[in-house]
Amino acid sequence: MTRALHTDRLILRRPNGSDAAATTAFYQTERAQYVGGNVPEFRAFSNFCALLGHWEVRGYGLWAVTTKTSDDIIGLVGPHHPQGWPESEIGWLMFDGSEGRGYAAEAAKAAITDARTRLGWTDIVHYIAPQNARSITLAERLGARHDPNATVPKPEDPCLVYRQPVEAS
Repeated sequence: MTRALHTDRLILRRPNGSDAAATTAFYQTERAQYVGGNVPEFRAFSNFCALLGHWEVRGYGLWAVTTKTSDDIIGLVGPHHPQGWPESEIGWLMFDGSEGRGYAAEAAKAAITDARTRLGWTDIVHYIAPQNARSITLAERLGARHDPNATVPKPEDPCLVYRQPVEAS
């Protein structure tokens, strides 16, 4: 069984079937446009199933983020490396109502530390849509710096690559 990560205010646990409704709802919103969302329900559900499959195949994936006071999912944060991607990523998606409280930064710091210690990742990036100002701000807050020479996962879909230095983790 996969263990959970604990921070001062959060629990990061492996996603499960009880997270389907909230995650599928998120992927149907405009907020999800930068992370493969703003799609019909069937595609949103497929996105959720891909998250579960990533865990099953790779043994790691985006953690379901909950507060210590509720097991309701408020976002997904963690290691992500789909087949064919050039580098290992720590990604994040926070659901409506969970932003502006520092949850994403708190969860991302825990996920970065876990990826470095448990998975042995030395190189970590964050793939961010150029229009996603909030994620760019978070990456910079985490100490990551834009790497204009990095290879992007989908050349037809522009994104910025922010590199997470070891000393900033």
